[in-house]
Amino acid sequence: MEQEPEQGHAKVHYLNFTNNESALSTVEKEVFTLKPSIPVYFLRPAALKRAADFFLKNFRTNKHQSDVLYSVKSNPDVAVLRHLFNAGIKHFDVASLAEIHLIKELFGEEASMYFMHPIKSREAIFEAYYKHGIRDFSLDSFDELKKILEVTNNARDLGLHVRLAISNSHSAIDLSRKFGILPSKAIALVRKTRMAAKRFGICFHVGSQCMDPAQYRGAIMIAKDLAEKAKVKIDVLDIGGGFPSLYPNMSAPNLSTYFAEIFDAISQINLDSECRIWCEPGRALVAEAGSLLVRVEGRKNNMLYLNDGTYGGLFDAGTPNFIYPTRVIRIKGRTPLAANGTSFGFYGPTCDSLDVMKGPFYLPENIFEGDYIEIGQLGAYSRSIRTEFNGFNKYLQIEVTDEPLASMYVESEEQRETELISSS
Repeated sequence: MEQEPEQGHAKVHYLNFTNNESALSTVEKEVFTLKPSIPVYFLRPAALKRAADFFLKNFRTNKHQSDVLYSVKSNPDVAVLRHLFNAGIKHFDVASLAEIHLIKELFGEEASMYFMHPIKSREAIFEAYYKHGIRDFSLDSFDELKKILEVTNNARDLGLHVRLAISNSHSAIDLSRKFGILPSKAIALVRKTRMAAKRFGICFHVGSQCMDPAQYRGAIMIAKDLAEKAKVKIDVLDIGGGFPSLYPNMSAPNLSTYFAEIFDAISQINLDSECRIWCEPGRALVAEAGSLLVRVEGRKNNMLYLNDGTYGGLFDAGTPNFIYPTRVIRIKGRTPLAANGTSFGFYGPTCDSLDVMKGPFYLPENIFEGDYIEIGQLGAYSRSIRTEFNGFNKYLQIEVTDEPLASMYVESEEQRETELISSS
């Protein structure tokens, strides 16, 4: 067991952090051995490497250089960051000084950071530029451009990236309301930013968990039209994040379809050959690498009371109503689980009646107090959004060899059989 320092005030202990996968255990073995009374995150290093390899191999074009920027906010866990870095992810989209400090402390000068939060404090800009050597900043207003230039004393080595507000109509979470300037109002800002920047970029975000690859094509065409109207050269086209993961109620297209749509659109616009193409994946890199083990503390009809909830690691199962893949683990010696499943909702452990997750989550009908539920696809945002409300702030994290409960990267047996038949 290797114990990391406590992060914030949350009580977290890391078990089995290693780069040697053969030394890792499995979810069921850990449950049967520990019989944990607090929530447990299970981290799958192999899944992190698989996702990183996929992006680094496939997010590229013959004409333009490309970079994959990991969106740190999606999971800033030290173990996750180390595994991604070891897998080849060296570029990081940071949105706060805390994230900057974390990446700098872990990787030093080997990592490249980009401050892509459109509204930043003067203190954050100053420290990022003068202390940490960050040169790339996003913005969506004249005020933010003025702030960056004033703080950096009109530096001539800046990468400045104008964020556009575009439609998020095909995404699970709309990110277009808070940030971004409407393309119809952006011409003057683009021209002024281009004049001030050594490296000028246009960036956008199609929304979290984007379900339609064509959203990227539409946004790319909007960026192209804006650059033409403003008569400016683009040095960086940052297509942002939004790449999906797999959930029971959201069957996303294959990620290769997204890349094909993106690079076909890029091939149709007149970008300089030296223009770099960036993306900022978060969920797609880390979601399926993490699962959360919770224990059933009580049951009322079809509502299960768990030892974690929306104020802990299950925020997205609350108001956003994400449905996650699940499986029940029952300690040996108890009555066997029923073969028949039924739909359940969850209550979290806090005293707040808003701590509810309506589901439906399909589980064996004879589930009861003392059973464990492993909830998949929680490698993204679950750790980031945890709170300490009501004192439910303790959890473990253990690295395991298990495959994810659902995957965009692991082919199903049916897919493998189809490929074998077609190749024979």
